[in-house]
This record gives sequence, structure tokens and C-alpha cells, in this order.
Amino acid sequence: MKYLNFKNGDKLPILGLGTWKSKPGEVSQAVYWAIEAGYRHIDCAAIYQNEHEVGEGISKAVSEGLVTREELFVTSKLWNSSHKQDQVLPALEKSLSDLKLDYLDLYLIHWPIAFKGGVGFPSGREDFYTYEEVPITETWKAMQELKQNGLTKHIGVSNFNQNKLKELLEVGGQSPEMNQVEMQPYLPQESLVGFCEEHGIMMTAYSPLGSPDSRAEKHANDPKLLVDPVVKEIAHKHKVGTGQILIAWSIAREIAVIPKSVHKERIIGNLAAAKINLDDHDMMELRDIGISHRFIDGSFFTGENSPYTSSDLFDQP
Repeated sequence: MKYLNFKNGDKLPILGLGTWKSKPGEVSQAVYWAIEAGYRHIDCAAIYQNEHEVGEGISKAVSEGLVTREELFVTSKLWNSSHKQDQVLPALEKSLSDLKLDYLDLYLIHWPIAFKGGVGFPSGREDFYTYEEVPITETWKAMQELKQNGLTKHIGVSNFNQNKLKELLEVGGQSPEMNQVEMQPYLPQESLVGFCEEHGIMMTAYSPLGSPDSRAEKHANDPKLLVDPVVKEIAHKHKVGTGQILIAWSIAREIAVIPKSVHKERIIGNLAAAKINLDDHDMMELRDIGISHRFIDGSFFTGENSPYTSSDLFDQP
């Protein structure tokens, strides 16, 4: 297993288990199976509404001696409704309670978008705060305090573009240590990756398989990455599944990756992708795949009922 190295010497296993959309009743067992298989990196978030069960899976694995807490790397995320300075600490404490942990390894601001307290997903303009009302720098200062107080070892962000990262870098003190964004061959994020490398910010790729479970009406015509001919050809060459190739692609780029599954065989198969070595020709083929597409477009946070636009979320072409 490859690791990414934080500046203080802490190590992040480059491949982890994602828990987004993992249903209650399934995710506890999935986390246990993952740890049993050898995963040591678990990615969570308050808004997934399953951290209590994630905690049960971790606790069971630790109590049975499969792993120690110190051997695990656990990430969680601050939801948009807790961006005000006095809301950040209680939000982290709730995640720690649900996860049955004393500290996190990494805590991320989930989106650069602020909601009113208690809002899960907004139903109208009145559910939002603007940047003037709750500056993202206010939230970042509170995140810095969490690290200083030892409640999380590292802090970072998710879904931040270059402009929003620059705002945080200008705050001073602890810079973001991680930026977690959608990344897959249709969305390689090369400019953002370059910016993060330049500023010492590591990256994690979510939805590395092209979010195949997002096939609601508005996604019905999305390209299907798992059956892309280029990906299939490379998978055939290596005698592995297409999903494993997509996971290996991120690892080859030195970018952490968090595929999700609640199926034991798939969890084990995803972990095996860490052993796949893509060659220069494979990477060139994936670089030149010829399709550009963002699966998670953030449209649920923008539009006529929101003070935010896509430029607040993503670097514009």
C-alpha cells in the first residue's frame, strides 16, 4: 500500500473506504469487512447520516483486535450548516461521539457553501448564508482551533476551487492539508492538482468510478465511465475489472482515492487495485480519453434560489 505523507510525518493510506450513500444497516458491516481485508483509511461525513454505524464497525474491529485506533486513519467533514465559528466545535464533537472516537485524523470543510443552522439541504433562498454573512475564512479559523486543541490531527477542505483555496492560504497559520474533490479520467482536474502540488496540499479523489449509482433522471444521459472502451481495453490488458483500473489511475497520480462499496467481494477487489501498476501508455490512453464530464455538478447548491454560482465551487474552463 502506498502512503501520502503529511509534513509532520503522519501517513495516509492512499486507498480508503468511502461511506457516501452507504445505507444504515449496511455500512457497519462494510467498515468491518474493509478493516478485516486490510483497509486502514475510512472516509466519513456528518451529512452521510451513517457515522453512528461507521463507529460501530470501527469499534467492533478494534475490540476484536483486528486493528488498533492508532493504525486507522479516519476522516470526517463539517457540513454546510455549521460554518459559523461557534458551530464548528459542536459539529466535530457530534461526529466524534457518533464515531466513538476521541480524535479524528483529518477534518474537512465539506463544501465552500454556508447554510442556516439545522439545514440539511436547502429548500429556498432563506436557508442560505452568503459569504458576507459567514466568510469561509471565519470557518477556517475555527478549523485551525480544532487542530490546535488536538481534536483532529489534520485539517483541510473538500470541493474547493483555486480561488477559495487562495482565500484560506491568505488567512495565515495552518494551510489546508487536503482537498477532496471529484476526480476520474473524464475529470482529471489537472490545473487544480498543479495548484495544490505547488502549495503543499494533498488531494483525495471521490467518485473515482464515475458515480455509477447516480442514474436519476437528470443523470440518465451521463457517459458511463465503467464501460468506456479505453478503460475496458486497459482492464483487459491487466486482467482486472474496469473499476480497479480507475482506482489504480488515481494511485498512479499520487492522489488518495476512496471508492465506496457495501459488498464484501467488491471491497476486497477495490483494495487489490493498489497492486496494479499502470504503465506510461496506460496513463497516456486515459489522459487522452476524449470525454470531459463532471458527475457531481453541485447544482443542488446553486441556481435561482441560491446566492452561490458554479464559479464558487469549481474552476471555470
